[in-house]
Parts: sequence; structure tokens; C-alpha cells
Amino acid sequence: MYEELSSHLTERMLREKRDGTFKKIAFDNDDVIRRASNPHDDGSVWRTAFIRDIDKIMNCPYYNRYADKTQVFSFYKNDDITRRGLHVQLVSRIARTIGGALNLNLDLIEAIALGHDIGHTPFGHAGERYLDELLNEYTGRHFSHNIHSVRVLDGIYPYNISLQTLSGIAAHDGELELSEYRPRPLSSFEEFDRQIENCYLDAGAVRKLVPSTLEGCVVRISDIIAYLGKDRQDAERAKVVKESDFEGTDIGNFNAEMINNLMVNIIENSYGKDYIMLDEKHFNALKKAKSDNYELVYKSDLARKGLTETVQPMFRLLYRRLLDDLVTKNLSSPIFAHHIDYVSASRYKRREPYENSEPNRIVVDYIASMTDDYFIDLFAKLFPDSDLKIEYNGYFD
Repeated sequence: MYEELSSHLTERMLREKRDGTFKKIAFDNDDVIRRASNPHDDGSVWRTAFIRDIDKIMNCPYYNRYADKTQVFSFYKNDDITRRGLHVQLVSRIARTIGGALNLNLDLIEAIALGHDIGHTPFGHAGERYLDELLNEYTGRHFSHNIHSVRVLDGIYPYNISLQTLSGIAAHDGELELSEYRPRPLSSFEEFDRQIENCYLDAGAVRKLVPSTLEGCVVRISDIIAYLGKDRQDAERAKVVKESDFEGTDIGNFNAEMINNLMVNIIENSYGKDYIMLDEKHFNALKKAKSDNYELVYKSDLARKGLTETVQPMFRLLYRRLLDDLVTKNLSSPIFAHHIDYVSASRYKRREPYENSEPNRIVVDYIASMTDDYFIDLFAKLFPDSDLKIEYNGYFD
């Protein structure tokens, strides 16, 4: 069930590519906006401004940690189940394929895609919820992984990443599907900073963010495409569902079918336009497939097992302990040696020393940076007598 582009559009794309007559809708590298003017960050004949963003993101110390942050299934020792490191690569590949067909800026697409989850917590969206609850309880502010991804690349590590890349990361919400994505241009960091601050104050504000570029819009829909069928594959490998549990849809039932058919439909309906669009049939099928995932996978007992009764109280105990260590200046605590000293060792110009940040913000930065395994090992170190233990599904269970 693999769809193909219409012959009419195929011929048009080939002709316009050959003649260079396609509509110029890609974001222009020369229009990049940064917080600080720095000749080192300027584009060159061999290294565009957004390639520089990519290099900064991939060399961020937290980029390594993608490899052990889980997507959906946190308590499985199984290397065939997707980790966040693979997910961002899949988003990048899908978005670059669509962006290439639409003649968009592929370097900007890659920068957004590779950075979009760098602020994600351990234990997937469950960890994100628990950290949001704690931050709100202690400060009245809110946590979301996409806004924290901006903090990682713009605050914890002040990389001078472009406004266009950061906007795409902040507005990448892969939980909210739309049939049409229209960018909302941003002209300054002042406006962007107001948006970000509003997301800390209003839990619903993050869902209202809109990417400032078409490239950001492509990454946003590609985020959904990347996990829609892949999460089903993982659920089968984790023995949460069987293939036959899912109803067929107009975009197919297998991961490869879904990716192909959604990409084809986006290109068919978006080529030469200043927005990204799915037709009604494919959009409804995407919504149905996503709804089925929620009912059969994300809400399943096996996917949620151990989270509420184990991980959530572990988050609470760890948050309180680290905050107390920070406030009382317990320099032997891991929050100093393993976090503050680690972050401060990076050679970047900061507006103020990192250790002067508000204590709750530092605790959130630390916990959000952790991989699943690091979180578990740190908890065991700080609370050796606790009855809270993680039980894994092993390779041979």
C-alpha cells in the first residue's frame, strides 16, 4: 500500500528543478538572526549559518544523552526498542526528504530536528509530567520538554543558536496534529523571549506556539510521522500489542507504509505553497492511527507499569533532596560535582555564572538532563535503603 506522487506533479517538479523555476520559499541563510553578532557564527561558502547550528547541537554535552533516554517503553532491556537518539535521526531524515522535495532549507530543517528533544526528561512524557508538577508546586512555573530544549541550547549552554532554529524547536509539539501548518514569522529575540516566558507561566501556552518558518512546520509534522508507526513496532517487540490489534487505515498499517504515504501526501498538497498541508483523507487517517496508539499502546498497563507507583515518588524524593543540597551548599552532593561543575566547565560567555541561577531551575536542569539509567543509579546512591526499585523486562522474559 505505497502511494506515489501524481505524474502531473512529478513532471512539474522535474521541469522546475531542471530550469530553476520553482518558487523560492526556502528560508534564506542570509536572513539568520542571532542574539549576539559574532563573525565566527556567520555563514561561509562552505559552512552555512545553520550548519553551524547543527555542529553546536551535535557537540552539546547533552546530545550524547539522547542514546539512553527512552521514548515509550522505559523498563525494557532491549536494544531493538527505540531510544530518543534514533527518534531525532528519524525526524531529521523524514523532514529532510519532505523539505528536499519542497525546495526548503535542509540545513535549517536538520538543526531543528536534531535539537528538538535535547531538553527531554528521562522516562519519556511521564517524566516530563512529573517534573512539571514539581516545578509548579515549588515555583508556580511550568516545565515542557520543548521549551527546556531551548533552555539547554540558549541558556545552560549559551551557544548563540539562531532564532529560526530555536523557534522551530520550541514549537515542534508532536502531540498536536493539524491538517495545515502555516508559519508565523518572528522578527526578534525580544518577541521570542516573551513567548518562552509565557510558556513557563501558562501550561497551555506551549500548545499555541507556531514555527516561524516552513522548515519548522515540516519538522513538526515529521515528528508525528516518525513516531506513529515506530511506536507500534516497539509495542510489538515489547509484547504489548499484536499487529492484528490495529485496524487498517488509509495511510496503511505498517511503519514504512505510514511514512511513505504521509510524505507523499504532504508533498502532493504542499509543493510550491507557503504552507504545509495534508488532505482530509490522510489527515483523518493520521488522527485515527494516533488515537489507536493512545488506546492500545500509550495507555496500556505494560507501557505505564512502574511509572506512577515507582518513578513518580522517586522524582519527588530526588527533587527535594537535590534542592536541599543546593540551598544548604552541600558541596559533596552530585548536584555540584556532576552538574554545576560540569556545566560551568564549558567555555562560553554567560550573562551571569550558572551557579547563580534560581535553585529550582538548577534542580530542574539537572533532572531533565539525566538519562534513565543515570536517574536510577543516582536515586540508589542517595536513597540506598528505599523500597522504590525499578523492575526491568529482560531480554529473555
